[in-house]
Amino acid sequence: MRRMFRAGLVMAAISCASWVLPVAGQTIPTERRGAQYASHEAVRAERFMAAAANPHAAEAGREILRAGGSAVDAAIAMQLVLSLVEPQSSGVGGGGFLVTYDAKSKQVTAFDGRETAPASATPALFLDEAGRPLPFAQAFTGGRVVGIPGTLRLMELAHKREGKLKWAKLFEPAIRLAEQGFPVSERMHAMLSDATSIVRDFPEMRKAFYGADGQPLPVGSIYKSSEYAALLKKIAEKGADYYYTGAPAEHAIKAITTSPKAPVEVTKADFANYKAIAREAVCGTYRSYKICGMGPPSSAATTLLATLKMLEPFDLKALGPKSPKAIHLIAEATALAYADRGNYLADPAFVDVPVAGLIDEGYLAKRSTLINPDRALGRYPVGSPPQREKAAFAPHVGPYIPSTSHFVAVDADGNAATWTGSIQAPFGSFLMTDGYILNNELTDFSFVPEKNGYPVANRAEAGKRPRSSMSPTLVFDGQDRLVLAVGSAGGSRIITHVLKTLIASLDWGMDVQAAIAYPNFHQDDGGVLEVEAGSSLEALRPQLEAMGHRVAARPTISGLQGIQLVYDAAGKATLLGGADPRREGVALGD
Repeated sequence: MRRMFRAGLVMAAISCASWVLPVAGQTIPTERRGAQYASHEAVRAERFMAAAANPHAAEAGREILRAGGSAVDAAIAMQLVLSLVEPQSSGVGGGGFLVTYDAKSKQVTAFDGRETAPASATPALFLDEAGRPLPFAQAFTGGRVVGIPGTLRLMELAHKREGKLKWAKLFEPAIRLAEQGFPVSERMHAMLSDATSIVRDFPEMRKAFYGADGQPLPVGSIYKSSEYAALLKKIAEKGADYYYTGAPAEHAIKAITTSPKAPVEVTKADFANYKAIAREAVCGTYRSYKICGMGPPSSAATTLLATLKMLEPFDLKALGPKSPKAIHLIAEATALAYADRGNYLADPAFVDVPVAGLIDEGYLAKRSTLINPDRALGRYPVGSPPQREKAAFAPHVGPYIPSTSHFVAVDADGNAATWTGSIQAPFGSFLMTDGYILNNELTDFSFVPEKNGYPVANRAEAGKRPRSSMSPTLVFDGQDRLVLAVGSAGGSRIITHVLKTLIASLDWGMDVQAAIAYPNFHQDDGGVLEVEAGSSLEALRPQLEAMGHRVAARPTISGLQGIQLVYDAAGKATLLGGADPRREGVALGD
């Protein structure tokens, strides 16, 4: 089924988490399901495992693990391949978040490779000359939306701290595939088809992925990229500095400043000054488990932990996965957590985000009492979490853009890496240089910088990192053993995709593959409960509507990948791998 979002929406009229409804205008491509949409069994392994949204990337991860690489080494190799084989989703022209676990030290680290706005950016980035928010069709492509890419600095930082193999070794699978080529998949072709009307304005991307007749590369045709291979060879030899201070930075700057649409000022200093950051992971408890994830500028860990903590008073295990009441309770807790997310979450370098307050047990116990077990609230107020200094903000205003890619690895020493990478909307800004696509991540900023006299925490500012929903997550059991590494694609729905996977695993006892395949559903503070079209949850619609929910059945193309560790009586772990059947990914291990 082809899913398209149509532009022409005034951003002031929709919230960040609202669904972009079809209206007359230009079509915007969105993530597509793979050719095969059928659940399968979890993959089992004894030594190590890699899982990614594309088989070539998963194979690259396994190759590196077989060579003695760490989980971080494998994740780097997978991201380099994904930039080539899944160019619509993530790559060296974007950014991401990585959460790692060191089995020896028991340390969890969160790596922030989120893009930054150039020095020329202002809060009025997405306003027209009259001060009105730009229609999304005018805003989602071209130079204005490109953030300074963070992926390669993220790779560099993580490799220095947790890599085992030499830097150049990690580039070999992607270089080989770029030179030898790979068959265009049905999914890649379908997404290129969706983008045909847009790509006419972007000659570099048109030249790379479309024929002289203007049609996208057909399924099965061999795609090669000598440009991407050449770029990777240089970075493998000279390091990430070559990208940020050398010719690639100049090429990217030229693409942005001379863009056929919305060119903006970006300088060499913007690239040279970019830094990835090792942050403290945000951790909390849910029942007997400890859950760790990415804090601001991601909204993931605080929103996930808040939702789960509000659900603790309810016996979800007894209700089970087929219960409309369970779906109702989860949706209500999610909506309350999303209300806080929209108001408080932003780049912590610019906003004093009350992280501890948002996951404070006393605060969430009070929030949980707002949940009526039998009736939807309908309106979900922003709470007042404990803060050092009270600050007044207005809610974020922006589009819902499903996008991104997730990949995960566990190595032979029990170390784990869970990484979500993105270039934002499929094909990012549509600007291409050196064989890769530049992101359009700045559309993750609020399109409205202030409302009713209050600033929006996630408004655009020079050097700022836009808020994200990317949710790389690690779960530990009561013995502090790693039991699950997971994450997803899907825009602002990433959080709820990961949430349902956690609940399906931790409360309902599903293995990682069954938990990933369990139907997606989502409710935010907009009050519409989305259930995955064509799934078993559609049958619950009458009961959910009787509880006061406004239910909409919609395609929800996630991109979940996960690895579960199951321990025997002697403490030896078996690895179970899961890949989202809605896309074309796999889990591979030995």
